[in-house]
Amino acid sequence: MSDMATTAQWIEGARPRTLPNSVAPVLLGAGAAAALSAFSWWQSLLALLVALALQVGVNYANDYSDGVRGTDAERVGPLRLVGSGVASPTSVRAAAFACFAVAAVAGLVLVAVTGHWWLIAVGAVSIAGAWYYTGGAKPYGYSGFGEAAVFLFFGLVAVLGTLYVQSGQISWLGAAGAVAMGSFSAAVLVSNNLRDVPTDAVSGKRTLAVRLGDGRTRILYLALVSVPFAVSIASAFATPWTLLGLLTAVLVVPSARRVTRGASGMALIPVLRDTSMAMLVWALLTAGAFAAVG
Repeated sequence: MSDMATTAQWIEGARPRTLPNSVAPVLLGAGAAAALSAFSWWQSLLALLVALALQVGVNYANDYSDGVRGTDAERVGPLRLVGSGVASPTSVRAAAFACFAVAAVAGLVLVAVTGHWWLIAVGAVSIAGAWYYTGGAKPYGYSGFGEAAVFLFFGLVAVLGTLYVQSGQISWLGAAGAVAMGSFSAAVLVSNNLRDVPTDAVSGKRTLAVRLGDGRTRILYLALVSVPFAVSIASAFATPWTLLGLLTAVLVVPSARRVTRGASGMALIPVLRDTSMAMLVWALLTAGAFAAVG
């Protein structure tokens, strides 16, 4: 296979619509650090580079692994480089490894300047988690653990990691925000996997959505997108400004309606997009509220 992918196709293959999953938790972690009067703009930027590189890396890694397994052959949704045949598996795998290398270098710099050397282990586990999501002999994303991993890495690790490198501690506001971000990220993945249930079931990809079935997956989505609003209300005990996060209902409610009314296939694409945007807006509003505490 010759590499025929254009720059635009490589960008589409990086799945830019998923980038709020990495930007939002770093914003929130920075806001939680500001609440402790420990905000550092350059440390936040380094943490953002780590998160973005891991996000794009895992997207290319998924493209590669799904493509070589043939699980993207009948896919509904954004372009897949390997599955569509526009790029060779080798080049997509190399792109994934290059992104992981960028994340590793940025993470090492952040660890070196802050002195929190034990975070190297967290970074190594994060990179391994990114690769083995769909890579390796027994990818955990094919066994229904994708949402749990997203909750862990794009919720707890991303938010609390950003907070800890700057402040050297974990606050209850940061922890609550991490749970909210993890729930939002998991909801994005649930909406993606709900869309792909028919093709995943045929290809043997046993995602959580396939295991739960259509109806229970829709209930799970609704439960996950409710968590950030509960966090907004609970965090109001620290500052009432966190109630601004409730404004993201403007984005979440239409998505919830689509899910509850049985939307499927391409009709679920707006749900993925709007849930990602709601996560980003919620993080911006809540990070600002957290910063007001400090």
